Amino acid sequence: MEIAKVIVDVPVKQTDRPFDYLVPESMRDWIEIGSRVGVPFGHRTVQGFVVDLVPRTGTESFKLKPIQELLDIVPPLSEDLVQLAEWMSERYASNRILSLQVMVPTALKGKAERYISIGDALDGQQAGARSDEDVLFVWGEESTSEKVQQDIIRFVKSRGQVPLQQLSRKYPNHAALIKKLLLGGVLLESQAIKDKLNKKTMKAVDLAVDAAAAQEALASFPAKAQRQKEVLAFLLEMKELLPMPMKELLATLQVSAATVKGLEEKGLLVTEDVEVFRDPYQGRKFRATEPLALTAEQQNVYDKINGRLQERRHGVFLLHGVTGSGKTEVYLQTIQQCIEQDRQAIVLVPEIALTPQMVERFKGRFGDQVAVMHSRLSGGERYDEWRKIREGQVKVAIGARSAVFAPFDRLGLIIMDEEHETSYKQEETPKYHARDVAVKRAQQHQAVVVLGSATPSLESYYAARSQSNDDFAPLLLEMPTRALGNNLPDVRIIDMREELKDGNRSMFSRALHKGLEERLERGEQTVLLLNRRGYSTFVMCRSCGYVAGCPECDISLTYHQRSNNLRCHYCGYAEAAPEVCPECGSEHIRYFGTGTQRVEEELAKLFPGIRVIRMDVDTTTEKGSHEKLLKQFREKKADVLLGTQMVAKGLDFPDVTLVGVITADSALNLPDFRAAEKTFQLLTQVAGRAGRHQLPGEVFVQSYTPEHYSIGHASQHDYISFVREELLHRRNLQYPPYCRLILVTFSHEQLPVLIRLAENYTRLLKERANAAGWLGSLDRFSNDAFDVLGPVASPIPRIKNRYRFQCMIKWRGDVDAIGIALETARRMDDDVQAQKLLISLDVDPQMLM
Repeated sequence: MEIAKVIVDVPVKQTDRPFDYLVPESMRDWIEIGSRVGVPFGHRTVQGFVVDLVPRTGTESFKLKPIQELLDIVPPLSEDLVQLAEWMSERYASNRILSLQVMVPTALKGKAERYISIGDALDGQQAGARSDEDVLFVWGEESTSEKVQQDIIRFVKSRGQVPLQQLSRKYPNHAALIKKLLLGGVLLESQAIKDKLNKKTMKAVDLAVDAAAAQEALASFPAKAQRQKEVLAFLLEMKELLPMPMKELLATLQVSAATVKGLEEKGLLVTEDVEVFRDPYQGRKFRATEPLALTAEQQNVYDKINGRLQERRHGVFLLHGVTGSGKTEVYLQTIQQCIEQDRQAIVLVPEIALTPQMVERFKGRFGDQVAVMHSRLSGGERYDEWRKIREGQVKVAIGARSAVFAPFDRLGLIIMDEEHETSYKQEETPKYHARDVAVKRAQQHQAVVVLGSATPSLESYYAARSQSNDDFAPLLLEMPTRALGNNLPDVRIIDMREELKDGNRSMFSRALHKGLEERLERGEQTVLLLNRRGYSTFVMCRSCGYVAGCPECDISLTYHQRSNNLRCHYCGYAEAAPEVCPECGSEHIRYFGTGTQRVEEELAKLFPGIRVIRMDVDTTTEKGSHEKLLKQFREKKADVLLGTQMVAKGLDFPDVTLVGVITADSALNLPDFRAAEKTFQLLTQVAGRAGRHQLPGEVFVQSYTPEHYSIGHASQHDYISFVREELLHRRNLQYPPYCRLILVTFSHEQLPVLIRLAENYTRLLKERANAAGWLGSLDRFSNDAFDVLGPVASPIPRIKNRYRFQCMIKWRGDVDAIGIALETARRMDDDVQAQKLLISLDVDPQMLM
């Protein structure tokens, strides 16, 4: 008998290790590494994943409990994904169960459910020896109660097994009676893991006899059964397509279900429930496309990537290509080579850039070989797309960051478009970065990774230039010109301070206003970017200075005009917009700042009849809303596409000749060392939406700090100059790529307790680092260095009524910073549990708020 090492679904530190269970003889041929199982844990049944199988040795395992149930015939995780989860839990300081669960769809995150069946006191008697009434008599209840007992027993007996919740709902006033029946052994309670979603099935019709017997039956049909004869003849004709959906059969022949039932009773047909896949793109026709001729730049890049693919050897490439340089066509042709090798490919795109346009390109080239995975799909659709991948029905998976775990077994290529995007970093535990996971997974499969971007992250570009990071070190490939040979659009920076001096108080500069007028006259289209949703940033009383703030977070509320309410964008709190000041009663309530709703309103005032499509979180909550809005814009049913950063990436419209950035400075003043980099990337990306085809493009960037180097270099499309200047700042301050970071965040409902515990953690951390000989400023020339900043209040010091403090760990070299940070947190376990403190570790953070 084997022993299975199981990681149980109890995500606390004390259970973050494998537990041993016996593999029952009946399951021995079914259970593998990666299997999902139900196991007894304490007084309950929990879900778990098998991470190892070892032979039983000696007699020490006689006390081990056996695995209770096997939840899947085919393991949802392969052995390489189990190993990847272990690597993730070490690298990102997370529980192993969370690293395993992030790899499977939500549908498989089952919970234990309690079931009631007939117990030994009734079921175990010899047939006819004892009736249900005998058992009731044994209980000696009064007649009314006897009738209820009899009803309960018959109800359970007729179903074999009933969920306890269902039984309780049916007999809500008889909980004590049900408990008595359980204690007396008349009823038996058990537990089983139930998944959140089931496979979708439909009623289908098939022949119950072979073709010869069906033909013989046709010849002997009586005249009055003409409709049945038609159905049988039709199914014989369509036998290659059987089983056929019942709905389709009834609709095609215009017959009733009774006709089919009559054939079933004669033994000629059989109806059955067959599994069907939920297809989010069902009924959609994608125009097939052929590979395009590559430019010299594209061909050079393609040859280098394809060369490594043909060698079947692991490699990482950083593809730095300007917007419109044709990176997508290189991706498509490289994937084709991968498929011809009978291998599989994963394409990662930021969630925000996973537009219908991107899906259309891949579906148009590879058709039904593509599975799409992203958060806009329903849980059932995501589950079925995942199963298509696992069952080998597709060769390409395209999706957001979690698609990096697509269960392919012959992985040859991982493409990560817009690799600089911060959305590739998960902000919930496990706080993994899809880029690093992609590289690790490619190592396991001897696969190739392509990281593409017009504005690569500084960490990636620095690693490619210096070749200093052995784990990463991508080879740099460059495409500095547009594929169609057209120039990058002209970018004009407009100083809004000068506009104000000249009396222009509008949110639109005179140049942008004129540009919009010209596009409306010529029938061309415009994209406007404002990275702030809502109507105004905050609401303030001009009499007393009161600012409407969230009662649960230290953040001002944003005004939303359509719903006329104030909303917190962190916890979701909302309240009606005040007509008078709640503090002083003044009517001088004013709305400050600009959001997308306000820009939309202003456009309607300045340009009567203008057609505007607004894309932000508020307008894209419904399923399919992205696709619907972009389709309208593509069909020229709107003049302006206005939105947040979701309009900056991945869009390609031939008639867009003007891009306007309302406020370029919104990210520059955030307390984040990457603020300049994010601003440069966003401006470069949105500028790339203009003039992508025959018509020339123009970009207006409005700013109150036009002298900032990130804005200046973005206006020149000069990535190299920006990198040179930004790296100088990073080196002086010792920030990535010159070191690595861990952000430790503490939260508690009481500020004094929080400060004391945060200071205790930092003190213990420094003591351990000092004892290891690592503690000291990173300014020194030592290769191994470790420094701690803080603790200080977080930039947003309170969210959801919990105060927040943080400290920053900076390190480089062979320092085990992750291990020290995690061990220090574990040493504070008693305080953490007693005081209800929350400690969160974020390795290589992208968000510092």
